[in-house]
Amino acid sequence: MTKLKTAVLISGRGSNMEALIQACAQPDYPAEIVLVLANVPDAVGIEHAKAAGVPVAVIPHRNYDTRDAFDSAVDARLREAQADLVCLAGFMRILTEPFVRKWQGRLINIHPSLLPSFKGTEVHEQAIDAGVRISGCTVHYVTPELDSGLAIAQAAVPVHADDNAERLAERVLLAEHKLYPLALRLIAEGRVQLYNGRVIYNQVAAPESTMFNPTD
Repeated sequence: MTKLKTAVLISGRGSNMEALIQACAQPDYPAEIVLVLANVPDAVGIEHAKAAGVPVAVIPHRNYDTRDAFDSAVDARLREAQADLVCLAGFMRILTEPFVRKWQGRLINIHPSLLPSFKGTEVHEQAIDAGVRISGCTVHYVTPELDSGLAIAQAAVPVHADDNAERLAERVLLAEHKLYPLALRLIAEGRVQLYNGRVIYNQVAAPESTMFNPTD
């Protein structure tokens, strides 16, 4: 099986990175992680990646005078690793437009809301303040406009009447850990593709009553 060479960019604990690593460790999973790249030298996720035997690179953004210079260094390291796809997993940097354009269609992110609702930060506070009964998470293609790329997959998470942001975040994170590996699998198997500005699905199960859309 030819596996999709995938890089994961992190800034912190890397829990979604861990979910992807665990998925890629399965023999029948169609992707492999060829690099974990962190922009914060003491990011907790670095040690988790090393423990899993995944190649790690640390490129501190503070070592670069401009965002363009930092992004160029990241791009060079991704190309050195021969990455075909890049997954942002808690990567707390806004990438420059040239970088995004260069990787467009091969750069994805997971966001803790049902986009296009609740972009940016303090997402769970936004959901509770808005009084929605359903929140969730979205894996989407990255575009130069923040949190605005086409959705690949989404998972719905109920908002309880007595929720606060912390409790909601915990439940959404559990959904993220399932959704990201699902989305990566669909891409790696060629069942999700970008075509004429739309996301096209091939041989993907109908959602029916599931909270994940699409399903595996």
